[in-house]
Amino acid sequence: MEFTLVPLLIHSDAVPDGARAALKAALVAPPEHRQAELELAARVLFRETELDCRDVRELVGLRSA
Repeated sequence: MEFTLVPLLIHSDAVPDGARAALKAALVAPPEHRQAELELAARVLFRETELDCRDVRELVGLRSA
C-alpha cells in the first residue's frame, strides 16, 4: 500500500481548486478506477502548481515513472 497525502491535500488552501476537485474524485472513485483518477489528479496538480512531477506523484501515492 502506497502512502498518500491526498486526504490532507484536499483540505489545503495552498492546493488550487481544480487540483482539489480532481483529488476528491480520486478518493471517491471505485477501486477499479482509482489508479486512473489518481493519475489524472497528479497531472492537474502538476499543471496548476510549480511542483516537480516526481514530487506530485509521490504526494498522491503514485510510483515515479
